[in-house]
Amino acid sequence: MAKVRIHLTVNGKDCELEVEPYETLLGVLRDRLELTGTKKGCGKGECGACTVKVDGKAVLSCLTLAAQVDGKAILTIEGLQDEAGLHPLQEAFVKHAAVQCGYCTPGLIMAAKALLDRHPHPSEEEVRRAISNNLCRCTGYDKPVKAILEASSVLRERDDGR
Repeated sequence: MAKVRIHLTVNGKDCELEVEPYETLLGVLRDRLELTGTKKGCGKGECGACTVKVDGKAVLSCLTLAAQVDGKAILTIEGLQDEAGLHPLQEAFVKHAAVQCGYCTPGLIMAAKALLDRHPHPSEEEVRRAISNNLCRCTGYDKPVKAILEASSVLRERDDGR
């Protein structure tokens, strides 16, 4: 099979690659671009560990072919931190000890980021629904939910200029 040339913007940086038609976005991020924060869990779209944002939407990168995201903007966990430091979601996860083993954390944070970007003031039920596709064996979800709700408040205060 012939390789496919794709252009992506990953964490604000332009990337041009030749990929096999069967290569997943997860494989390209981890193996080609060395962005290993996005985790490979089940490889079947059942655990959410590989969640990234594609053009603002939470996507399971293990089920997404790299060729499908040609011309799109990809945001991974590595792209959340900026020169000022950790993103409020990352800070809240640390503060609330919502990381435990840490394997599911990048996917949970990216699912939460997608939620907060489209709905900045979610209820606890909306947060739980937004992360329901992300499996976590360690935290019981209470700590991540509290962290996401706190990050929502921090972001709201920042946006309000307080």
